[in-house]
Amino acid sequence: MAENYTYTTIEDATTAIFKDRGSKFLAYAFPIVDENDVKIKLKELKAEHPKAVHHCYAYRIGVDGNRYRTVDDGEPSGSAGRPILGQIDSACLTNVAVIVVRYFGGTLLGMPGLINAYKTATVEALNIAAKKEKWIEKRVELSFEYPIMNEVKHLLQQSESSIYKQDFQLFCNIIAGIPLKYLSTTETKLCQLRGLTLKHVESNP
Repeated sequence: MAENYTYTTIEDATTAIFKDRGSKFLAYAFPIVDENDVKIKLKELKAEHPKAVHHCYAYRIGVDGNRYRTVDDGEPSGSAGRPILGQIDSACLTNVAVIVVRYFGGTLLGMPGLINAYKTATVEALNIAAKKEKWIEKRVELSFEYPIMNEVKHLLQQSESSIYKQDFQLFCNIIAGIPLKYLSTTETKLCQLRGLTLKHVESNP
C-alpha cells in the first residue's frame, strides 16, 4: 500500500445558513492548526450571537484519525456534533472545524430533523470552501552555527519545507516542517552539515 504524503484542508473561512420551521442554523467552517483555534473562534461566535440557543461544533486535526471532537452543546446526544464531523470526514478534510450556531424558531425538529439541519448547514459551508492539498510534514528543530545558515536554508527550500520559527544569531535555531516524501533524504543531508544538530518535535498533522 502506497504511503500517503498529502492531506486536504480548506483555505479560508466560509459561512452558510440553513432554515427549517423557523430555526436558523448558521454554519462557520474554518481551517485550524490546533484545538486553541477552535476555542478562539467559539468565543468570538458566542459574543457575536449571544441570543443563539446552541453553538454546536466538530473538528478533525492531523492524519492519524485520533484528534477530533464533537460537541452537541445541549442538543440531544448525537444530533449535532456527529453529523457535523461526518460531513468533514465525507469531504476527506482535516485541520478543519465547523461551528453551527442555532437560533430556535419555536418548533421542535425531532432527532431526524436536527441531524438533517446540522448536516445540511455543514455541507453547504464546506461546499463553498476552497480546498487545498498540503504536505504531511515531520516537524524538526535544527540548531547550528551561523556560517552554515545558507546551506541549511537551501536544503529546506529544496524539500519544500515549511519554516515555523527561526532565530538567526551567532548560534541559529530553526523549527521546520519537512514533507514526509523528502524526509529521509533531507535529514541525511542536513545531518552531514558540520555542527548541526537535529531533533524531532511534535508535528501537525
